Amino acid sequence: MTASSRRVLQMRLVVEAADYEDAVRFYRDVLGAAEELQLHGDGGERVTILDVGRATLEISSPEQVEMIDRVEVGRRVSPRLRVAFEVADARGVTDELVRAGAELLAPPTRTPWESLNSRLEAPGRLQVTVFEEHVSDAANGD
Repeated sequence: MTASSRRVLQMRLVVEAADYEDAVRFYRDVLGAAEELQLHGDGGERVTILDVGRATLEISSPEQVEMIDRVEVGRRVSPRLRVAFEVADARGVTDELVRAGAELLAPPTRTPWESLNSRLEAPGRLQVTVFEEHVSDAANGD
């Protein structure tokens, strides 16, 4: 299917953040999402749209979510919605996000599907997975 024949052209996840400035700083300046657009209104309305690369919508059964939580965290912690960001260095990005104020729920953990995944509670009360695909044994510290 070509891009011009697709019905859905973009997915946006809208996060309401009580501390707007902190959330923008975290996702734009720390995580490194590129700013596409920022609009401010006269009544305190503010929005920043960030480019986070390719978006996919992952539909999972409750059993799948439980299994992923067991692998990544060791217990059930996922809310109904969770955001995952693929990065080149899961350990480094996780450390940066924690220093920037995210709560670490689980450190980078090697998964059976050969990725290195960490779990964090990020600004805006958004649960985030940071993952690095196809991790070699050397990169994982094994």
